[in-house]
Amino acid sequence: MTIRSLLLAASASLPALTGAQAADAVVVPQAEPADFVRVCDVYGAGFYYIPGTETCLSFGGYLRFDTIVVGSPARNLEGDAYEARTSIRTRLNFDVREETELGTLRAYARLQNTNSSGTDNEVELDQGFVQLGGFLAGYRDSMWSSDIGGIEDGLLTDTDLVVGDFNTNQMSYTFVAGNLSATLGLEDDQTGDATPDVHAKLVYSGTWGGAYLSAVYDETFNQEDAANAFARDPFDYQGIETYPIFLPRLPTRLQDGNNDAFALKGGVLLKNVIAPDSSLKVEGHYAFDPTVYSSIAGLATTSTFTADNPNVLNPEPGSVPIFLEYAVGAGYAQKFGALGFAVAGQFGRTFDTGFFGQLPDGRFGALESRGDYYAFVGNLGYQITPKFASLAEVSYRNVDFDRIGEVDQVSGFLRFQRDF
Repeated sequence: MTIRSLLLAASASLPALTGAQAADAVVVPQAEPADFVRVCDVYGAGFYYIPGTETCLSFGGYLRFDTIVVGSPARNLEGDAYEARTSIRTRLNFDVREETELGTLRAYARLQNTNSSGTDNEVELDQGFVQLGGFLAGYRDSMWSSDIGGIEDGLLTDTDLVVGDFNTNQMSYTFVAGNLSATLGLEDDQTGDATPDVHAKLVYSGTWGGAYLSAVYDETFNQEDAANAFARDPFDYQGIETYPIFLPRLPTRLQDGNNDAFALKGGVLLKNVIAPDSSLKVEGHYAFDPTVYSSIAGLATTSTFTADNPNVLNPEPGSVPIFLEYAVGAGYAQKFGALGFAVAGQFGRTFDTGFFGQLPDGRFGALESRGDYYAFVGNLGYQITPKFASLAEVSYRNVDFDRIGEVDQVSGFLRFQRDF
């Protein structure tokens, strides 16, 4: 066979060999691309479906740095008539929602840590509750001061001058009909008995703003509750346990008698009335008896701004939480693009308050007095980037007790906050 014949035979066999090798090749199937993250737009921005479920999750919060300064009568450890401190707060919000036959099922938890001048590093549950439709059960702001119905109490500044502002365990049901919502709820008053505090709230909200009316029945408020609020230890005076500051004629915790209380509160919020991007808020309350729902912080130390110490320990009258029979206030907030400011003012009249000490005639004893309370707040904020903002705020408080005297204070802070 010639060389030419061999080349022709080899070339004729190449297609057959190629076909045989192709038939024997192993083909690896490609996996379908997994959809690990799907946006859930049912509840607004920031929600994602948990993989493999129809449950939506939102995770967010902020990190905040404050430089806080409070004036006299606060004193620092070096004896100066002011106190300065830095504070860092981290807040994490978890919001889980899905639809059921009975409405939206929701679980919400807020974890928070406030580090004040390098201390107080414990993480605490600031809020935690479940919701199904209009039913809510858990731990959050008291219904007296929460944002039920979309209108939150407070006068638009960061120091919002809310009366009766605290968290507690609670159950409630909110009925919604258009722009109107009605809430009835029960709160644990921490007495250990089976009778809770009772709340009712009616809210109307619309594009123009809204209005609300709240009522609360405090099942018990006694001498021990007042002493805990004042955070003052008793001392022995002629064999009698005596407090330096107290609310007269309150029964003891174990004493039979009328130790319940009732209070009303209402407010109106108006949007874009004076100018675009503006808000005007007016609210007030009246308490028929002293109650924790009528208390507000008096003067401040920097510890007032930490999560673990809401009470003030200065000895001057008015520097502890005070109990207001009535108060009325107004706030205004205005935005100009990235720049914004807010101002607020409040006036109130305290319940009868007892002070034990040296009387005007030189004797030691108890003196009852009522006081006028004033507060003014102003701030200026700037949105540095969409998720990073600064805020500077100054507050002035004055408490003037009849026959005791007045005490006032200026305080303020500078804040930088990164939201996520």
